[in-house]
Amino acid sequence: MTQRIAVTLLVLVTVFAGVSAPVAAADQTAQCSFPATVTDATGTEVTISEDPERIVTTNPSAAQTMWEIGARDEVVGVSQFALYLDGANEKTNISGSGGLNVEAVIGLEPDVVLVPNTTYTVEKERVQQLRDAGLTVVVFESGDSLDAVADKVERIGRITGNCEAGAERADEMRTSIENMERALEGVERPVGLNVFFGYAAGGETFISEIMTTAGLRNGAAEANLTGFGQINEELVVEMNPEYIVVPSHAPIPSGPAYNSTTAVQEDNIIVVDANNLQQPAPRAIDASEEILKAAHPDAYERYQELQNQSETTQTTTTSTPETTAGEQDATATATDPETTETSAPGFSAVAAVVALAVTAFLARRR
Repeated sequence: MTQRIAVTLLVLVTVFAGVSAPVAAADQTAQCSFPATVTDATGTEVTISEDPERIVTTNPSAAQTMWEIGARDEVVGVSQFALYLDGANEKTNISGSGGLNVEAVIGLEPDVVLVPNTTYTVEKERVQQLRDAGLTVVVFESGDSLDAVADKVERIGRITGNCEAGAERADEMRTSIENMERALEGVERPVGLNVFFGYAAGGETFISEIMTTAGLRNGAAEANLTGFGQINEELVVEMNPEYIVVPSHAPIPSGPAYNSTTAVQEDNIIVVDANNLQQPAPRAIDASEEILKAAHPDAYERYQELQNQSETTQTTTTSTPETTAGEQDATATATDPETTETSAPGFSAVAAVVALAVTAFLARRR
């Protein structure tokens, strides 16, 4: 029972993991330079004095991003839900019985603490304690699109001194999104439903974006469900999804309502790795790919062809002769980084409501 409670908490929390707002194209190509000043989601100006060498991630999405840009060696602390990452068990677990372990984070003496919106929404006071202790804390905004995830990857790369790796990984994500869109041109999109522990992902959610990118219509969104909420059996029957998408740690829904659907009758149940489906981080592309492969196998083959073509083009581009010294100087001047990066502050109201519900849920279970 305790494990199920923990899993349910993870599900409700990770779907709102923080993502930064889009940044200007010129800033996206900027080279790393320090000191650097950024304005985070709380409206706080944060100055990073030197290239960070010790980084704490308070949420699995931030940790996954660091792993995906090849910077896991710089991470000294992770949350308990990031322990699925290869080598994460060698890092300090900064999760306590009641949430973020402030003392553990401070004891690690990090250069930067990456705080996705989920952590901040639930534990504002503890995040403030980190700042009061003199730590450099950057809070990210919530987001509901794969493009926003790519922007976050790029921004984390700049903040942590991994600009090139962050930009490359973000571009890979954007290319994959574009190729899926191209592969699905003219393809009829069936109705899909993402369901987990009685909850569904409606419109304006990150999971909805994963599904629609993979060629499904989000039935919950079309039924005017916004955000994440409980779904009743009457709506399931009325919706009659052709595909049901389930995270790997959740049970496959059953009962008369679900058994009556085309998805169950035709065995169109797509089980997706929860760490890919429910974390707004680079591996979310893998979740879309998995759904695309199951729902549209022909489009998936076309997508693979486009991906191979993109890789070939990228290899050819990187193999071109270097520019002349004069051209290099001109390029350097054009991409000279700004010292201040601004993102609009604010948080998703839906995320805040669910976060409060999760807190109350935990309190009842202690």
